[in-house]
Amino acid sequence: MNDPTALPVSTPISPPVIKRHRLATRVWHWVTVVTMFIMIGSGIGILKAHPRLYWGRYGANFDTAWTTLDQWPSWLVSLLNLLTIPASYNLALSRRWHLLFALVLAFALLGFMIVSLINKHFQRDLRVRAAELSPREVAHDVKEHLAFRFHDPKRPGAYNILQKLSYVATIFVLIPVMILTGLTMSPGMDAAFPWLLEVFGGRQSARSIHFIAATGLVLFIIAHLALVILAGTWNEVRSMITGRWKVPAHTSEDVA
Repeated sequence: MNDPTALPVSTPISPPVIKRHRLATRVWHWVTVVTMFIMIGSGIGILKAHPRLYWGRYGANFDTAWTTLDQWPSWLVSLLNLLTIPASYNLALSRRWHLLFALVLAFALLGFMIVSLINKHFQRDLRVRAAELSPREVAHDVKEHLAFRFHDPKRPGAYNILQKLSYVATIFVLIPVMILTGLTMSPGMDAAFPWLLEVFGGRQSARSIHFIAATGLVLFIIAHLALVILAGTWNEVRSMITGRWKVPAHTSEDVA
């Protein structure tokens, strides 16, 4: 017989699974992962051929450089040596790899932008609203991140303001600047688009800006990987493969 005084046993509710990333976003993400890995490694190989950076139109061994590899910590130089593509010194091969995948990066970005405008991904997911930029909202998001709470319980699939700002800066600033400064360093492009030299203040300034933008991308990648691990590696990676994302248990409970 059933005990009438027994409390009902609650059935655990599985966290909901939502569609988070469209196909175009997922394809662009993985193409960019491979592209950036090869471009960073080959870019290091190019930098090591002349490990000095200058401002202005000219730069050579006896000009004053604002930074050189000799000034960098030994552990960082050793890490760069491990990441260099190809592993042995070969400037010509590094340039070929770099230029080939620069084309892949540029056309992949262009295709992603066109599709994202058509399917309204930019307008829907990355649009930064004035209210989100208020000091109170930004401070709130920073506080939530420090507590390892990365999703809004009311809209768990939405991007928070820190994500939006980092993605907007990467997609619309850092990568385009890298592409344009890369073109500026090419003598052939200088002949076709001489205004690039004026915009970036000369070939050596363009090389320095190219390096700074690349450094910004590396820092973004490090922060991105750290947050993926903290948010749940398999859930985040799976969502970028299949598009389907399981709402974290604590977030789904808050929603309920």
